[in-house]
Amino acid sequence: QVQLVESGGGLVQPGGSLRLSCAASGSTFSPDTMGWYRQAPGKQRELVATITNGGSENYGDSVKGRFTISRGNARNTVYLQMNSLKPEDTAVYYCNAPYGSTWYFPWGQGTQVTVSS
Repeated sequence: QVQLVESGGGLVQPGGSLRLSCAASGSTFSPDTMGWYRQAPGKQRELVATITNGGSENYGDSVKGRFTISRGNARNTVYLQMNSLKPEDTAVYYCNAPYGSTWYFPWGQGTQVTVSS
């Protein structure tokens, strides 16, 4: 059974950093593009960043210059380095792989990121 597991979230002060990790277990598929998405309370899920197997990166406007996405050596692993965090970055962060109008994997539980002093 395919399962996405996100980790690395927590409580951090404004200006701080966190590194999120994601691994998809139980899958024989290795999608070309994987990404991070986030959902804040009362808001729709939004794109944070995506990366292809070739290393092409794409970022949401609100995180450009502060966040960096990377892929791990293991199949279907992806990381998100978040620097200069702001209170508006507070959300549950999820990883997945876009596949047309749907997703390669079932959504995981996500990891909570809270930026607050």
